[in-house]
Amino acid sequence: MSRIAVGISACLTGREVRHDGGHKHSRYCTGVLARYFDFRPLCPEAGAGLGTPRPAMHLRLDDGGDQVRLVTVRGGEDRTDALQDWVARTLPGLGSLRGFVLTGKSPSCGLERIRVHGEDGRVLRRDASGLFAAALRSAYPLMPLEEEGRLNDDGLRENFVERVFFLDDWMEMNERGLTPGALIAFHTRHKFQLLAHCQKRYRQLGPLLSDLRAAPLEHIAREYISTAMAAMERRVSRGAHVNAMQHLAGYVREGLEISERRMLDEQIQAYLRGEIPLVVPMTLLRQAQRRRPVAYLDRQDYLRPYPDELGLRNGV
Repeated sequence: MSRIAVGISACLTGREVRHDGGHKHSRYCTGVLARYFDFRPLCPEAGAGLGTPRPAMHLRLDDGGDQVRLVTVRGGEDRTDALQDWVARTLPGLGSLRGFVLTGKSPSCGLERIRVHGEDGRVLRRDASGLFAAALRSAYPLMPLEEEGRLNDDGLRENFVERVFFLDDWMEMNERGLTPGALIAFHTRHKFQLLAHCQKRYRQLGPLLSDLRAAPLEHIAREYISTAMAAMERRVSRGAHVNAMQHLAGYVREGLEISERRMLDEQIQAYLRGEIPLVVPMTLLRQAQRRRPVAYLDRQDYLRPYPDELGLRNGV
């Protein structure tokens, strides 16, 4: 399979572009995810010509208290315009990316919990985003974004990777040409994924697709993917996975022996109790599907939303 284009803060690839001339190499990104993601490294501060090494910087409210600026910690030299000029030049070329891994705690790349200081150096807020991260989220609201430190969490890691593959499928479909049939086929193969992530938004998508002549197809598609990506961003609870797996089991149950049905039910309940990871009952479902194929389930990405080799369902 061809690798998926994903952006990444350059310091996470081992490039020595941090303010102190060092890096923040993420071996998980370059050693595991890089087998499936074609990482495109960027460093906003180095790209803006701020030098490496360079003075440490932080976010600071201006005198009027209504605009956040990027300034050096010592001396208060304003670097905002240089960074924003780079962002304005760079953002239009990032539309082909399916996701972005950012460096946490950075005044340019931090996704959340970034401190904003006052003129006297006091911390006024702890809920900001870095200037590049905020601009990236505004320009590409569908793009999955995550900080590298949060990828250490099994659930957050699995959710981010799943969203990248989901968006890649959507963009590939559009590049081949948006048609009513293609849109329906996309929804069909992701139906159980969406059901597991958010039943409320899943129920909104069916009526949206029920009459594809009610509005221009491009308008329906935009509303569809906006709703679908919002659903996918929600982490799946054990109960929601159990609900989806029980729906799947209903399709394969008739082809199973009584002992096989009992084993499947027991493992789904063991997963619900937190005794085993998701990979165990999901493997049983996939084995049942392979032995006695049900055509409808062959099209369900929920059974394999990303390569097994990533081992993501071993930890959720």
